[in-house]
Amino acid sequence: MSKFLIGWILGLAAPLALALDGEAILRQVDRKLNPESYEMYRKLINIEPDGRKKEFVLFTVKKGRDKMVALFLDPPSEKGRATLRLGDNMWLYIPNVGKPIRITSLQSVVGGVFNNADILNLDYSVEYGVEKIVEEAKIYLLDLKAKSGAVAYDRLKMRVDRASLTPIEIEAYAASGLLIKTLRFKDLKDFGGGLRRPATMETDSPLYKGYKSVMLYGSIKARMLSDEVFTLDYLPRAAELR
Repeated sequence: MSKFLIGWILGLAAPLALALDGEAILRQVDRKLNPESYEMYRKLINIEPDGRKKEFVLFTVKKGRDKMVALFLDPPSEKGRATLRLGDNMWLYIPNVGKPIRITSLQSVVGGVFNNADILNLDYSVEYGVEKIVEEAKIYLLDLKAKSGAVAYDRLKMRVDRASLTPIEIEAYAASGLLIKTLRFKDLKDFGGGLRRPATMETDSPLYKGYKSVMLYGSIKARMLSDEVFTLDYLPRAAELR
């Protein structure tokens, strides 16, 4: 086989290898952020331009790559509400209202800059494919494209710390190229069980100037859960999970 032919074959293989490396890195990012199945406590804080704040405390459980339930614990006016996500489908349960109602990824059950896709976020590798990866001294730059039109953001630009394999910053874009928001990950913390990840996520948006939202992670630990937990029938009983 000639050197020219060998070089041509290797040239064809290189982009494929690069794509595979990018997908592998994204999967590692997912596992560095969360166990595949877990329970978690977190606080969401919405900050208005005048400095006023509104806080929510949520208990969340997730199973596998596409099932999640989040239960509101505080404030008292929201206590008992629960949300369910199954793949691209989301519902909100409000006590004494009746059946759970459908919600969308771009809506927000808490207001503020975080939308439902941010609050009920699945693994990034479930929703996005890697189109490009650039390796720098301390970070990886990943260009991600949504796998379907049901995903909240059409594209993500993710900066990943090479040492911890956790995100530093994510820019979220609409299909038009409009920057919707920027997510910033801070305060690397050991949560136990081999999980070391950012304990704080902040977001702001050029669409909501002066507004800011913060997500504080209190505890995350692996937990096995039955499929029954992630059904509409179980949603009114979500408080039993604690």
